[in-house]
Amino acid sequence: MPAGSPIKMLHDRILVEEDRQAGERRSTGGIVIPATAAMGARRLSWSRVVATGPHARAVEVGDRVLFDPEDKAEVEVHGEVYVVMRERDVHAVSAGRLEAESTGLYL
Repeated sequence: MPAGSPIKMLHDRILVEEDRQAGERRSTGGIVIPATAAMGARRLSWSRVVATGPHARAVEVGDRVLFDPEDKAEVEVHGEVYVVMRERDVHAVSAGRLEAESTGLYL
């Protein structure tokens, strides 16, 4: 991609930037668990939406979304790595604008 070219996401695709600290976790006892540690269950990841296609209805730029990192397609843009996915692959959305529809859970 030529430097400085704008990107337009198509259809229901979204472009997300993975949380950098998502790899490491802390146990309730305060022990740091590295991203490379094997886990018994699949773990979902949070990311921030940086672009959406015109048919994305439930997510907006700036939202945080929960998705399965096993089903991701990465792309490098200007030296930064992003994930491209369909909106239907998002499991949950976290955004201040959703307060009226709140479940009572907060991040």
